[in-house]
Amino acid sequence: MKKLLATLALGLGLVFASGVTMAEDAPAKPAATAAAEAPAAAAPAAEAAAAPALVPNKGDTAWMTVATVLVILMTIPGLALFYGGLVRSKNMLSVLMQVFVVTALIYVLWVLYGYTVAFTAGNPFFGSLDKLFFKGITPDSVAATFSKGVVIPEYTFAAFQATFAAITCALIVGSFAERMKFSAVLAFCGLWFTFSYLPVAHMVWYWDGPDAITDAATLETVTAAAGWLWAKGALDFAGGTVVHINAAVAGLVGAYMVGKRIGYGKESMTPHSLTLTMVGAALLWVGWFGFNAGSNLEANGVTALAFVNTLVATAAATLAWITGEALGKGKASMLGAASGAVAGLVAITPACGFVGPAGAIIIGLVAGFLCLWGVNGLKRMLGADDSLDVFGVHGVGGIVGALLTGVFAAPSLGGTGIYDYVANAVSPDYSISGQVWIQAQAILTTIVWSGVVSVIAYKLVDLVLGLRVSEEEEREGLDISSHGETAYNR
Repeated sequence: MKKLLATLALGLGLVFASGVTMAEDAPAKPAATAAAEAPAAAAPAAEAAAAPALVPNKGDTAWMTVATVLVILMTIPGLALFYGGLVRSKNMLSVLMQVFVVTALIYVLWVLYGYTVAFTAGNPFFGSLDKLFFKGITPDSVAATFSKGVVIPEYTFAAFQATFAAITCALIVGSFAERMKFSAVLAFCGLWFTFSYLPVAHMVWYWDGPDAITDAATLETVTAAAGWLWAKGALDFAGGTVVHINAAVAGLVGAYMVGKRIGYGKESMTPHSLTLTMVGAALLWVGWFGFNAGSNLEANGVTALAFVNTLVATAAATLAWITGEALGKGKASMLGAASGAVAGLVAITPACGFVGPAGAIIIGLVAGFLCLWGVNGLKRMLGADDSLDVFGVHGVGGIVGALLTGVFAAPSLGGTGIYDYVANAVSPDYSISGQVWIQAQAILTTIVWSGVVSVIAYKLVDLVLGLRVSEEEEREGLDISSHGETAYNR
C-alpha cells in the first residue's frame, strides 16, 4: 500500500510533523503535490542516467481527469445554482453571472501565474515564477503522486488544482450577493486570488521531497524547502484551510465592508427557489467526490477512504442540521437539509484521507449542529449581512473539520496516524493535543492572512471602482441594472 505524504521533524526538537499513512497505500498530503516533477532517483548518477523515463499511469490519469471534471461540476452549475436559488428572483442572474465569470477569470490567471506561484519551489510562502504561462510544461511533463515511481501528466495536475482555485474565489460571492458591482467582484477576486489563495495554497500544500527519505538530514532539507504550514505538520487533505476558511474570512470581511442590503432585517429576503438550491446542493455533493477523493492524486485505497468519508460525513451533517431545526423550530426544512449537506462536505474536506469512517460520521454530526448555530446565533453576534451564510457554513465548518482532523487522525481512534519516513513505518507516537495545536496554528494563520489581504483588496477596489451599486440599482435588482437581462420572463 502507498504512503501518505507527511513530515516528521526529527532531531530538531519539533514535537510533531505532518503526513500520515494508511499503510503502504496511503498518500500523505492530498491536493498538495510536490513540485510537478517526477521524484528524484536515489540511485547513483550513472544508474539514474540510464533509468527509463517515468510514464504516467493510465488509470490514475483517467481518474484524475474525471475528478477534475467533477470539481468543475461543483462550481458551474453546482455552486451557481445553490447560490442562485437562495437570492431573490431579481438577482438570480447576477449570482449565476458572478460565479460563472469569476471561474473563467481564475482559470486564465492560473495559467498566467497562479500555478507557478502555488506549486513551484521558492520560499515557505510563495513559489517562483519559473512556470509563468505554463513555461516548460509539455505533454511529456509529469507530476509526482504519493507513491514511488507513480506519476500523472503535469497538465492533469495543474488543471485539477485550477478548479480548486476557481471554486474558492467563487465561494466568496455568496457573502456580498445582491449589492456589489460586477466589475468590483472581478477586481476583488483577482487581487484576493493573487495575494491570499496562492500563498496559502503554497504554505499548506507545497513540498518537493525525494522519493526515498532515509535519514534525518534529508528530511530536514525537504522540510526547509516546503510550504510554511506543511513544514509545521498541518494536515489538510483537500482544502479545509486553503479553500473554506480562506474564502469564508474574505466573505465575512466583504459583508462588513460592502455593507448590509437595503431593507435587511426589515424586508423579506427569503430564497426565491429552494428547488434550484436543492439541485445545486446535490450537484455539490456529487462533485465533491472529485474534490476530496481526487485530492489523493491517484486511484488506490486512500482514494476509497476519502470517498467513503465524504459520503457518510455529509449524510451525518444533513441529519444533524435538520434534527437541530426540528428541536428548535418544530420543523425540518429543505433549506436546512441542503445547508447541512454542504456543512458536512466542508468539514470532512481537510480530514477525508486521514480519518476512519466512524470519525467522519462524528465530524459530520458536530459540523451539522455547529454550522446551524453559525448561521443563526453566531451570525446575529457578528452583525454582518453575510447574504448566503458563507462564514456560518464554510468558516465554521472549515474550522471544525480542521481541528477534528487532529483528533480523529489518531490511530487509536481509527485514523491513519503519521508516517515516519526514516523508520519507513507509521510512527507509534501520536499526540492528539499536539496535532490539534498544529491545526489551530494553520487555522489562525489562514484567518489572519486572508483577513489582512481582504481588507486591503476591498479598499483598493472601492477607491478605484467603488464596491457597491447605487440604491436605485439595488432596488431594481442586479439582473437588470448590471446585466440588462432577467433570469425569468415576467
